[in-house]
Order: sequence, then structure tokens, then C-alpha cells
Amino acid sequence: MNLFVANFNQDTTEDELDELFTSYGKVTNVKILTDFETGESRGFGFVEFKEDRDAREAIEQLDGKRWHGKHLKVSEARTQSW
Repeated sequence: MNLFVANFNQDTTEDELDELFTSYGKVTNVKILTDFETGESRGFGFVEFKEDRDAREAIEQLDGKRWHGKHLKVSEARTQSW
């Protein structure tokens, strides 16, 4: 299952997101979207889990959680965007 993750600090790295979400299960891919011109983070991205049940647990536990000074928004992604 692919999750949409938004409202994280622009300094957040893919490794940091991977570390946060791996505590809920096997993460197979992490992608932070960046601005085409500047290369800076747009503050959102995608995290893909191997198992749907792990992804659902991550949504339940992390949606609205304060992390690095911001409240995360975590939901099931509508389509795979990379």
C-alpha cells in the first residue's frame, strides 16, 4: 500500500521518513517530491509498505502526530505518483 505523507519539515530526508515509518513494518520505497526548478522539498511525498496492515497501522498512529515541529498528514495515496 502506498501512503501520501504531507506537512513535514522541508529539511526532512527520505532516510528520516524511512526510519519513522519502518517502525510500523517493511517499507519498500520512500519518495519526497521536490520543486523542479530549485530542487527543494515540497513538504510532501510517498511511503510504500509491503503489507497493507502495516500501512494502515502507520496511518492510525502517525496521522496528526507532531514530528519535527509539524503535525503530519498521513493517508492512503490515491495513485502511485512516481
